[in-house]
Amino acid sequence: MTKKNPLASHLARFARDTRGNVTIEAMITLPVLVVIFAACWVYFDVFREASVNQKANYVIGDALSRETDEIDDTYIDNAYRLLKLFTRTGDAVYDEESQNAGFAEGDLYQTDLRITVVSYSEKKDKYSVEWSVVRGDPDPLTDSDLTGMTNRLPVLADAAQVILVETWDDYYPLFHVGLAAFPIEAYSFTQPRYAPQLLYNNKSGNNGWGNGDQDAAGNSLCNNNAENATDCDNTDGSYNNEPSWDS
Repeated sequence: MTKKNPLASHLARFARDTRGNVTIEAMITLPVLVVIFAACWVYFDVFREASVNQKANYVIGDALSRETDEIDDTYIDNAYRLLKLFTRTGDAVYDEESQNAGFAEGDLYQTDLRITVVSYSEKKDKYSVEWSVVRGDPDPLTDSDLTGMTNRLPVLADAAQVILVETWDDYYPLFHVGLAAFPIEAYSFTQPRYAPQLLYNNKSGNNGWGNGDQDAAGNSLCNNNAENATDCDNTDGSYNNEPSWDS
């Protein structure tokens, strides 16, 4: 009589035993499910943050476009506070020795705002920076910076202006699931709605409401009928903004 191998007998019995299958399957699949859930949450949060940043950018640009008086540093500071309120970032600055210390050397702020007013000259076929102000780390825009941004600027009429609003918000994923930290950038441009131009208080001038007043402040645009407008030739009256009436 052949004696059975005890090891083979135990292995056969173990192979036929179905007890504990759910526990084993859960141990195998649970880590995979956790990783998938974390990845879905991170990517959802990225799109949510990007949407919030773009909406905050639009709100600031829309508010600026409705101004008819010059704006000042207090206005810019409040716009920056509004941006940080939307993005839920505080006033704390980066610690230079911290691992999360921005994405460029010398970065201090997690959220940045840059507002720039750009004008266009048809005679020179050139965009020019009227003024640019920053809250955060970036530098103000200059005329030379606009050279590489012409494809991002709208087509403007001669002497028209557009308000550029740029925002940056440093994003650090909560879980490491293949997505590195990066700055969320938002960009928008809006033309002034109720005045031909938007002035910053360190610039002399008015908002283009001279309308023939010889005492109007300087730097008035050609298309506001101000008699002391500069850098334009309106002898043919082509820049006049005349009211139109529907017949």
